[in-house]
Amino acid sequence: MRIRLQIPLSLVFFLMNASASVLYVNVNSTNPAPPYTNWVIAATNIQDAVDLASTGDTVLVANGVYATGGRSWYGSGTNRVTLTNAVTLQSVNGPAVTWIVGNRVAGTGPALANAVRCVAIGSSAVLSGFTLTNGEAGTGNYPSGGGVMQASSISAAGTVTNCVLAGNLATNSVGGGAYRVTLINCQITGNSAGSGGGACSCTLINCTVVSNTATSGGGVFGGSVYGPCALTNCMLTGNSATGSGGGAYGGALTNCVVASNNASTDGGGAYGGVLNNCIVTGNSAGSRGGGTYAAALSNCTVVTNSSSMQGGGVDEGQTLLNCIIYYNSASFGTNINGGGSFTNCCTTPLPAYGVNNFTNAPFFLNQNGGDFHLQSNSPCINAGNNTYVSTTTDLDGNARIVGGTVDIGAYEYQTPTSIISYAWLQRYGLPTDGSADFIDTDHDGMNNWQEWIAGTNPTNALSVLKMLAPSNSISGITVNWESVNNRTYSLQRSTNLLIQPSFSSIHSNIQGQVSTTSFIDTNINRAGPYFYRVGVQQH
Repeated sequence: MRIRLQIPLSLVFFLMNASASVLYVNVNSTNPAPPYTNWVIAATNIQDAVDLASTGDTVLVANGVYATGGRSWYGSGTNRVTLTNAVTLQSVNGPAVTWIVGNRVAGTGPALANAVRCVAIGSSAVLSGFTLTNGEAGTGNYPSGGGVMQASSISAAGTVTNCVLAGNLATNSVGGGAYRVTLINCQITGNSAGSGGGACSCTLINCTVVSNTATSGGGVFGGSVYGPCALTNCMLTGNSATGSGGGAYGGALTNCVVASNNASTDGGGAYGGVLNNCIVTGNSAGSRGGGTYAAALSNCTVVTNSSSMQGGGVDEGQTLLNCIIYYNSASFGTNINGGGSFTNCCTTPLPAYGVNNFTNAPFFLNQNGGDFHLQSNSPCINAGNNTYVSTTTDLDGNARIVGGTVDIGAYEYQTPTSIISYAWLQRYGLPTDGSADFIDTDHDGMNNWQEWIAGTNPTNALSVLKMLAPSNSISGITVNWESVNNRTYSLQRSTNLLIQPSFSSIHSNIQGQVSTTSFIDTNINRAGPYFYRVGVQQH
């Protein structure tokens, strides 16, 4: 599978306020002396320098393993480093050579009684360029976030950037790696918690969340992330939960890859939440929803997931818009199962609820190789609905809408030759090279592009969008027109065709009915005359 996401591990430097001070830390310093204003007198302990830093200051840390010192904060237990002010704590050479270490012995169970978290971070503080490892959340007021935590009494999240959070633990609680912080360009791997093995209640941007587990204690949900997390351009892979949501439990995921996660019960890739422009592939569930369970999806590609019981792709979906759900497996309901509404989706069999869905194979560039970009003849090209698009780019970072109409799935085909839905063209045996777009195939006065917009049959001259004879009653004038049930209409009225503009809108969002739709215009003056016209509002 071709993945766009890259996680740089080079140090990100921050512009410093000219009036701010710089304090220095070197674990091998031979002459530490406050206020630690140069490398010669650098502190050997990070907390010593942080305690002297004021708002806006920067604390620079040399290569080394920092495993001593500690301070409690808001009853959070012991933290190896506590950042109470809006300072920047930054390593010189990045996380590969600069470590903040708790006291948990890797590979062993919880210590709890003498647990040491790696970092507690305050509002507007910045932590950059460290590996946080073997941290453990204790049993105090905040038994969450073994790697890094922000107290709930702090309103604005601290920022953790260019860090590695590995092998941390929050026993019987949430957020093994992180709790209530913003993580940017971070790797979160091998952490564990009762729920949210990787992170809980965090914002993640350009992060990889790999091989985290939710296994113990009162909650066993969300192998990688749990709760109201917001993820953008992230990869969640190889995470597991002994409950639900192997990859994610709740939250909002945008432009993410959710791959090869496992849940013992429901939602191998994700349980609940909202996914937009995501790839969900290779996940598994012991019960229901190999890809997702009870989640809302838009412009997602859900493929090659599996469930031991039902809903190999999605189970109990809320709303699925512009999605591909194909090539999944389960004992019952290979691709879809349970409730949910599907609109402009590519899946098989055809969903019981929703409109503009089709069962044609999506035609990926290399399904077996994990490349889910669309081939040039894919029916998913131009087959979505622009109403449901909320991002300007696809999973590759390319334009989300090309050719006038969004594609179905996470990737947008960048060089379409037709501006009409390829699935619609293929349904009626019309070419997808653009040559038939403006041809009136059935000679009914409407070209193929107009027929597609109207939802009519381009090979049947009797299938047209046209007004029918109105009727008059005490209630008003009943306006009738030939219609289809997968279009929304707007109705306009005029009393004088010589005046420009002659028509004005009298109603919109009229849901089309099979064969014929009617609307009663009650706001009329009996003198007349009245002229009406109808248009397609959505397609």
